Amino acid sequence: MRCRPDKPLIVQDKQKILLEADHPSYIEVRNRLSTFAEPVKTPDPLHTYRMTPVSLWNAASQGVRAESILSFLDEESKFGLPSTIGKEIKETINRYGIFKLMKKDGELVLSVADVSLFHDMKETTPWKNCLVPTEDGCFIVPPDKRGWIKQQMIKAGYPIKDVAGYDDGEPLSLRWRTIPLSGNKPIQLRDYQRKAVDSFYQQEDPTGGSGVLVLPCGAGKTFIGMDVMEKVGRATLILTPNTTSVRQWIQELLDKMDLTEDQVGQYTGARKEVRPITVATYQILTHRAGKQEPFTHMKLFKERGWGLVIYDEVHLLPAPVFRATADIQACRRLGLTATLVREDERQEDVFSLIGPKKYEAPWKEIEQKGWIARAVCTEVRTPLNEGKKREYLKASHKKKYRIAAENPEKINVLQRILHQHQQEPVLVIGQYLDQLKEVAERLKAPLITGETDQRERNDLFQRFQRGEEKVLVVSKVANFAVDLPNAKVAVQISGTFGSRQEEAQRLGRVLRPKEKNNEAYFYHIVSKDTIDQDYALRRQLFLVEQGYQYQLMESDEWGGKKE
Repeated sequence: MRCRPDKPLIVQDKQKILLEADHPSYIEVRNRLSTFAEPVKTPDPLHTYRMTPVSLWNAASQGVRAESILSFLDEESKFGLPSTIGKEIKETINRYGIFKLMKKDGELVLSVADVSLFHDMKETTPWKNCLVPTEDGCFIVPPDKRGWIKQQMIKAGYPIKDVAGYDDGEPLSLRWRTIPLSGNKPIQLRDYQRKAVDSFYQQEDPTGGSGVLVLPCGAGKTFIGMDVMEKVGRATLILTPNTTSVRQWIQELLDKMDLTEDQVGQYTGARKEVRPITVATYQILTHRAGKQEPFTHMKLFKERGWGLVIYDEVHLLPAPVFRATADIQACRRLGLTATLVREDERQEDVFSLIGPKKYEAPWKEIEQKGWIARAVCTEVRTPLNEGKKREYLKASHKKKYRIAAENPEKINVLQRILHQHQQEPVLVIGQYLDQLKEVAERLKAPLITGETDQRERNDLFQRFQRGEEKVLVVSKVANFAVDLPNAKVAVQISGTFGSRQEEAQRLGRVLRPKEKNNEAYFYHIVSKDTIDQDYALRRQLFLVEQGYQYQLMESDEWGGKKE
């Protein structure tokens, strides 16, 4: 076996790849690797990646060929490639495009490039009950089965390339304002924002018009969505995680696009307006009177002739909305997210029903250009006191995390962090309400949870923005789509187990560019030598692969004696 110690990769069986984190070409190789492989774990000095069917199909959808991947791996590998890996990559990549959905003589047709697969499907349930074979080796697909067939085929290991195009939807003329109503500076999209829009829109490409754009928190995904809306020029349904996000979308649309208030509707628990542009929450769409009852508001997907549906924070898309999305495949679909990581492992559904990843902007690359703040990430390890340690050791696995996450010693560390950043706006973020209430009381700071009235919530956010409140204590309601540009410090005291996407979103609360020193601070306080520390490593995985490094500190190293 050849050996080239100067190369950074070790390629193993089962499509696993190890990358030396301290290699001189680490960043360049990591960026290339990330186009077709997913990070698994990142303890130094070796970072582990794995090629999955979805990661390879995302690459294939962008025109990446198996030969290109193999050539890159062979060039950067220390020990060459396993004998089976070439066949495995080629087989997976080449499955993309064997099945193609297209329009032919006014009908939706599924072409099959493999004759044996065509004959197998003719005789196999469920295909034979839904698809009508033709003499030229295709199937006629009922329009209402367009999403269903894509889901079924990707489960069988064959992603469908959909080039059937879209219904136009209701026309809607909208343009960027030369100058927004809120300011005097002209609106100008950044280079990466234009690239993201162009990669999705692809007017002359039949594969354009559906897919996911991945950009860091604070990088202006709302601007990208609005530019897509201008290019498409059709009635648009925008789906978001919460009511705060709904109002932020509406505020941005009215401020920066030449729209009037009667053209933009809010569809939430408080108001039900269906207008040419309608902004709704995932929560309202999944509302129903009981577990066996139909979803009350899922009809919104058919209330108008939507020409575009935007899924903000697409990694949060709930199962019922996946099912509704399967029924609207003739509509353009745009997913926006900071991370394609889904803790429920439904990446295949995102790929088949929303579309493949069209564009991804590396976090550190955007940071280096000054478009988001430079983030200093620190994990502070804090021991349990003797009483809590005994309670922890006797507890069940599930209770162990709650005990460790709510470690009362964390509040002492938090107070020392706040003392160091007493002149800066700080968000304290946590999972458990009892813990957050105690923190808010100790700090004499306002608390925002899911129970907080929306009007009070908005008032507190505005007070924070004006500098009237220096510290806000917030629950997971602030994980997503809360736009607080001046927030400079975030302190996480507890979270949802090992959620990688939550960690990324919480860091995102402080990444908006800062006017003076463009730097932000993200602290994660964990209980030392507990399951809380183990989960922290998993939570940090996505951010570490984006180039962030966590400084590790012991709580007794912080500011000397406890206060």
